[in-house]
Formats: sequence, structure tokens, C-alpha cells
Amino acid sequence: MNTSLCQSPSHLTRRSLLRGASTAGISWLTPLADLLAVEAEKAPSGKPARSVILLWLGGAASQLDTFDPHPETKIGGGVKTIPTAIKGVEFASGLEQTASVMQDVSLIRSMVSKEGDHERAFYNIKTGYRPDPTLIHPSIGAIVCHELPEAKIEIPTHVSILPNQWPARGGFFGAKYDAFQMYDPKFPVPDVKARVEDKRMDRRLESLSVVEHAFAQGRAPDLDQTKTLHQVSMQRARSMMTSDQLKAFNVKDVPAKELEVYGDTPFGRGCLAAVRLIQAGVRCVEVTLNGWDTHANNFEGQATQVKILDAAYASLIRDLKRLGLLESTIVLCGGEFGRTPKINNVGGRDHWPHGFSMLVAGGGFASGRVIGATDPQGEKKEPEKPVFVEDLHATAQDLLGIDYSREVMTPIGRPMALSKGEVVDELKA
Repeated sequence: MNTSLCQSPSHLTRRSLLRGASTAGISWLTPLADLLAVEAEKAPSGKPARSVILLWLGGAASQLDTFDPHPETKIGGGVKTIPTAIKGVEFASGLEQTASVMQDVSLIRSMVSKEGDHERAFYNIKTGYRPDPTLIHPSIGAIVCHELPEAKIEIPTHVSILPNQWPARGGFFGAKYDAFQMYDPKFPVPDVKARVEDKRMDRRLESLSVVEHAFAQGRAPDLDQTKTLHQVSMQRARSMMTSDQLKAFNVKDVPAKELEVYGDTPFGRGCLAAVRLIQAGVRCVEVTLNGWDTHANNFEGQATQVKILDAAYASLIRDLKRLGLLESTIVLCGGEFGRTPKINNVGGRDHWPHGFSMLVAGGGFASGRVIGATDPQGEKKEPEKPVFVEDLHATAQDLLGIDYSREVMTPIGRPMALSKGEVVDELKA
């Protein structure tokens, strides 16, 4: 093992750290990573973030049983608490590892959404807009990939790991900005390996090129006569199929000790793959942990998911920081809304969009802060210092160097701003 990778980041430049990756068994990313590191060293301090990781708590985690506990109150449900690295701030027990990295993270306890239905709230959080029957808005990952294109990477730059029924969409930017979907990273990426030998595959592509050429000749004169959308898609697919960067997706060969620190679960492996993909130059990775929709047996269900989340989240933050990538990578962690202060008749908590929690880290977000507060008695819907969904989007885009107020023209000829929110200065470092 290259011992330089275990040194404190303060003793290494990012370039030397990423060059050392080649001797640690991840040489597949070295040329691109080295180029990115050179560009990063030339850039002035305070440079914008370049990537996003979204850890999606599908079904909606209970803020009261995770990041915003109110022990010994009528809404607390008997929750036990632990201290965090932020003085005076407590989490629910079970989040010990996450609590230990909070000096690098900020906590929003006052997220507010106007959507209390799962599908509509998913859409709202992922796009920053409420659903509109006249168009589909792009998700945050699609916006990042559209506004910050990366030409030097051969694999998709927008990736969704363990997606549920509502994956991230390209919206009015087009299907090419949809997230590339994959499941447990311990298995190979599906449908990227040819089913025939190389020579036979080449013959098939030659035959296809004859058809493509004939089709292109029949195109209107104001269109590119040398390309078709199908041809471009085939070229991209072929480039991906033969790229060494595909190895970033697969954690099967990662040493067991590295997997164990993330918790050897599909979500933990997804978080490890997310770090590897960011190293390779991917712009946005979404990793989903479903199972938080606890209308019944809330306390047992939340505890089960907390155990999976804790090790994975803390390890992701630690590794990004160790690799010198946290400063350029925004990490968002949360679900579509929170859960009610009131405990229902079957020991569950229902939907609550009026004041829930979100963890934000890296990429120019402040660290070690807590923004907002909820009523410990659960009687007031309005939290202190509310942060609206669209404002979180505007802040993230601003930190990425994107003009969030810029209007783009949709396919139906309608101008649409990338975000209708406003930057929350308190969230910025």
C-alpha cells in the first residue's frame, strides 16, 4: 500500500495525492484525476465546487429520531440522544459516527416544503420546483451536467445508484441528462459488455454504419448531415464499453477492510462507489437508501435505517476529506420531507413537510453550523429560520458557480430560470 495516501492532506498537494492513486490499485482514474488536480492547483482559492453527491433517504427519515431529537417531551417517543462534534448539539442514538464528523458538516433543521405526497415531494426536492403538468424540470444533477460539461470522461457524468421509482431526470434538457441507473455496485454494470467477440462486434458496427450513412443522407439540409442521434448514442455507448473508467462503478474487488468501514450493505457500497466516481470526474452521484416510510412501527424502522446510514455517511465524508475532494464536492443528505411530531395509533409517524432536517457538507457550504429549530412541543408548524427547498437549490448552484437565476428556453418556448430560490448566506462558508 502506498503510505502517502495515509498522510495528512495538509502535507500533500491534491496532485500528489491523486498521482499516488495509481499505486493503490486505482490507476484507471489517474490521467483524468491528474489533469483535474493540475487545473485545481492553478485555480484561485475560493473556487466553485465541481461535483454533487446526493444521499437520498427515500420514504422520508424522521427528523425526531435522527438529527433533531426532542428527548423527554411528548413528541420525543422515548428517544435517547448522543453528543455531536458541534458543541451543544445532539443526535438520536445510533448516529455516533455521523455525530463525530459534524465539524465538517452543517445541519439544517428547518427545511420547508409545500409538498406532502411522496412523488410530488421527490420531484420538489430533486428539482427545486413543484410539479407542473406542462413540463418536466431537470434535477440538480442534470443542471450540474448541463451547465458544467466534462468532455474528458468516458462514463456517464450523472449517475443514480440504487434508484427507486422516481430517478433523477434530465427534464427539459433532454433524456441524455437523465441519471445513468445502476444497482448494487458489487455487481458489474449491466449491459456494457458485448455478447459477441470483438471481431464480430466490429463487423456488426460496420454493417450498422451503412444504414446510418443512408439515413443521414435523407436528413433535412439544415441538420448535421454526418450524424444522427442514434449514431451519437452508439458512439458514446461504445466509448463507455471500452473505457477503463468503468471500474469506478464496481467495488467487488475493493479490500474487505475498506468495505467494512462503510458497512458492507448495498447503500454502503453505493457510497464507496460514489467517492470513486467523483474521483473519476463524474459530476453528480445519487445514492438511495429506501425504507424510511414508517407510518407504523416508526421507532424500529428508523433504527434499522439509521444503522445503515451512519457508517456509510461518516465514511464518505472522511474519505472525501482525506482525498482532498470535500472542498470541491457538495454532499447533501436527506429525504422528501420529515415525519409528524404526533405518534399515530400504530406507533408510526406520518408525513411532515413543515420543518425537517437536511445535512449539507463540502463544496463551499459552511461546516459545524446548525440552521433553524423546530418546536420541541410539536405544536407550531413553522420552524425558526425556515429554509425553503428552492433556496437550498439556489445556494447549491451558486456554490457550483452556476448562475441560478439564468433563464433557459424550454422546448415549448417557455423561459425558465434554473432556480426560483434565493441564496441562503448563512449556509455558505
